[in-house]
Amino acid sequence: MLEGKTFLAIIPARGGSKRLPRKNILDLSGKPLIAWSIEAALESKYIDKVIVSSDDDEILDVSHSYGVECIKRPDNLASDTATTFDALKHTIESVSKYDYIVLLQPTSPLRTAKHIDEAIELLNAKNADAVISVCEMEHSPLWSNTLPEDKTMEQFLQSDLLNKRSQDLPTYYRLNGAIYIATTDKLLEAKSFFLQNNIFAYVMDQESSVDIDTLLDFKFAQILIENNSSEPLKD
Repeated sequence: MLEGKTFLAIIPARGGSKRLPRKNILDLSGKPLIAWSIEAALESKYIDKVIVSSDDDEILDVSHSYGVECIKRPDNLASDTATTFDALKHTIESVSKYDYIVLLQPTSPLRTAKHIDEAIELLNAKNADAVISVCEMEHSPLWSNTLPEDKTMEQFLQSDLLNKRSQDLPTYYRLNGAIYIATTDKLLEAKSFFLQNNIFAYVMDQESSVDIDTLLDFKFAQILIENNSSEPLKD
């Protein structure tokens, strides 16, 4: 709770994953992937309740062992065509009313309680209806384009970009999938965290923004966690 406003964190975790099977409960540096998000949510100063929503009994059992409430999601809300909003709506309608919903995807293990609390504090400071986390893009989208079938690179880049250094290009940001916050009423009305008005970005660093979708993402996150744990403490 912050200034009388209540926050419900929802961690949606389907059992099916085509690119990285069973990813939500794969062991990542000593604990299941989903546990990283559960622990971050529980450590938050402002989140009042944490719920894991899943169609998978094993994910629910693992999550419950970490001390959070779990809700079994109907099979029709766990299909490839079901949306994240569908799962959120099912959870919201299954519990008492909270002022804000905080979506924490389990595929962002390096997002911490500090990040969550800073995003909520930004929401409060801006008196915002929604806050979504982003990070700076690794490469400027201005240096990218589609390719035709013959792979010609004629007109691949705009002429005014040909002799520009990367540091001279404007900074672009991308969604990092780590934190989504919105007022419950406006989320249900818009069926999205992307509200038309009064929405702000919470900027995270790239290292904390790893979003696990593939085995390469998983290995990269493991390297980052192990490197961070081996670094000496600084005053």
